[in-house]
Amino acid sequence: MKDGHMDLKTRPFDAAEYLDTAADQADLLSDAIDSGDARYIAYTLGAVARARGGIGKLAREAGMSRQALHKALGEDGNPTLDTVLKVLKALGLHMRIEEAPAEAA
Repeated sequence: MKDGHMDLKTRPFDAAEYLDTAADQADLLSDAIDSGDARYIAYTLGAVARARGGIGKLAREAGMSRQALHKALGEDGNPTLDTVLKVLKALGLHMRIEEAPAEAA
């Protein structure tokens, strides 16, 4: 305690701690893909990987190096389509394309 104030300890939020089911993981990934934000997609793929045992395990299953996958799914990651497809396959997931709803005028 300093000057009558307690030191507050915080830790970064990690969505992986809350992605308990495959359905939750798929919902989050769908939301990320719908956003069109490559950084959000990369973050979400990384969170799902952490929820399922880590980047190292996913890298082995995807046939990629841990370093390359960590870079692609990191904070400033921008994974290629090839990486996204390999990761989704390793996670037992796939992407589906649908017609976007018309915007309200």
